[in-house]
Amino acid sequence: MFKTLEFYTGKEIHFDSLARSLTDFGYRRQARVGARGDFSVRGGILDIFPVHFSLPVRVELAGDSIETIHTFDPETGRALEPHRMAVILPREEAGRPRKGPVAFMEAYESPIDPFVDIEIGDLVVHVLHGIARFRGIKDGHFTLEFADKDILYVPTRDLHLIQRYIALGKARPALSRLGSKRWERLKAKARKGVLSFAAELLEMQAKRRALHGFAFQKDTEWQGRIEKEFPYEETADQKKSVEDVKKDLESEVPMDRLLCGDVGYGKTEVALRAVFKAVMNGKQAAVLVPTTLLAEQHFETFTERMRNFPVEIKMLSRFQSKGEQKKIVESLKNGGCDIVIGTHRLLSKDIAFKDLGLVVIDEEQRFGVRHKEHLKKLRLLVDVLTLTATPIPRTLYLSLMGARDLSTINTPPRDRRPVETFVVEKSDDLICRAIRKELARKGQVFFIHNRVKGVGALAKKIQTLVPEARVAVGHGQMPAKALEEVMHRFIHGEVDVLVSTTIVESGIDIPNANTILIDRADLFGLSELYQLRGRVGRFNRSAAAYLFIPKGAALTAESAQRLKAMERFTYLGSGFSLAMEDLEIRGAGNVLGTEQHGAISGIGFDLYCRILKESIALCKAS
Repeated sequence: MFKTLEFYTGKEIHFDSLARSLTDFGYRRQARVGARGDFSVRGGILDIFPVHFSLPVRVELAGDSIETIHTFDPETGRALEPHRMAVILPREEAGRPRKGPVAFMEAYESPIDPFVDIEIGDLVVHVLHGIARFRGIKDGHFTLEFADKDILYVPTRDLHLIQRYIALGKARPALSRLGSKRWERLKAKARKGVLSFAAELLEMQAKRRALHGFAFQKDTEWQGRIEKEFPYEETADQKKSVEDVKKDLESEVPMDRLLCGDVGYGKTEVALRAVFKAVMNGKQAAVLVPTTLLAEQHFETFTERMRNFPVEIKMLSRFQSKGEQKKIVESLKNGGCDIVIGTHRLLSKDIAFKDLGLVVIDEEQRFGVRHKEHLKKLRLLVDVLTLTATPIPRTLYLSLMGARDLSTINTPPRDRRPVETFVVEKSDDLICRAIRKELARKGQVFFIHNRVKGVGALAKKIQTLVPEARVAVGHGQMPAKALEEVMHRFIHGEVDVLVSTTIVESGIDIPNANTILIDRADLFGLSELYQLRGRVGRFNRSAAAYLFIPKGAALTAESAQRLKAMERFTYLGSGFSLAMEDLEIRGAGNVLGTEQHGAISGIGFDLYCRILKESIALCKAS
């Protein structure tokens, strides 16, 4: 039988027997948890770092019954995301493959994050019986309602058979009928379609692995020097990601790695070290970013970090004149430029390199379809490292399936705080209070408008409401030099409130700007909102994000779901969870391709992933 320890609110537990059970499960009792496999008991609190979770869990008791469950930051002890339940696997079971007809049920809700909570009223998938509605916990059993109001009581030892149903955005399937053969037929149909898809994935992976790319040499002395000059303390996740990337670079197989980490978690430093390694091996490197502002910021960072080394770095974007652009394009062709940082201008037909070895793509989801086709071809020729805070669902999905290599940075930098997030109706009074509160502590404010039209009028209104504030406007249709000047003034504290479009969405580091107001937040996508919120709270000051909606507005179901997700996922490192929420809102079938649309809608994303993993394993074995 598949052994687990289950915790849920209201359950009675006894610490003495619990400590013995955890020790039997292979966990180590410590004074405080610091690594996976540790647990700690003190007073009425149990801390445990499950081997299959990305963060440790704190279970707090009132008497002998569980009162609260939440994840927490292992460095600061700060509570993060609350949960209704947590299921703990023995250390030896967490990754052990199973044999037999139920292998896929036990060997892998789960390929998705363990903290996709099930709430009362949610649709769920029972692997053996089908789609049901979760009606709560009764006498230690999970109550599932099937068609014809039939009820199934699932003991907690069988929780691994239940997952939240994620599939097609607005569409919702009918509840399954207990005892019906239809569910087995749906699974069989999904398995049949999935087998061919698994073969395609493996073929794509095999083609890439069969290619013989450039194998980089081991680190040089200069590589060690530049890494020692990093002004911050590296996190364990950062170090592991750097090791993953270097291992890929030193292999003959072209790298195709996704580096997933929250905004400000140190992805740029990982990319910088990879780029420097490429140059030390006589190769050129290109860093592709979605906005001119981010290109400029990366250019400044790379130039500053490499100032003591003979490395030629150029920036290519519309900030340069045509004459300047022509010189840079020429230097790429003749090898005079080692590193180029630029926008989609780097994907133009006139761009050619003397010896390109590495491409870094920052926030790939921001590029259009035509650009992505160009990038797809690049992956067969050179090493590619993709950076993202909120992976687009298809990218996330391919990584989960093993078709792309995945590294994650989950550890927040020291002293980082979550951003308080408020979804509120827009009012002049609230705007005044939010801005003045930030100005009172000598801070700065972002005010984001969703369109260029109206930005100027909004800036004038803010100047009227808060006359003591120094207000400026920034948007992508301004002349390049004028925008550059505005951003320079804002970065250097000469502007109090920057009223802008989403041009500031990616990569702008302004430690003193820690309040952001987003107008018509209901019109933004989830990843856009997440990136915008990431402009504040990047250092050790408390920060606030106000997501404004019109007074009395009737929001669409999708808008309401996006805004609710933003309010809920405020804890540090929540980008991955938001990507999963985005998957549900936009629809797994639509995002992952029409071929798999029916299979996913019929059985849910989680079970689909389990079957796909099983199919990949079968294909590899055959």
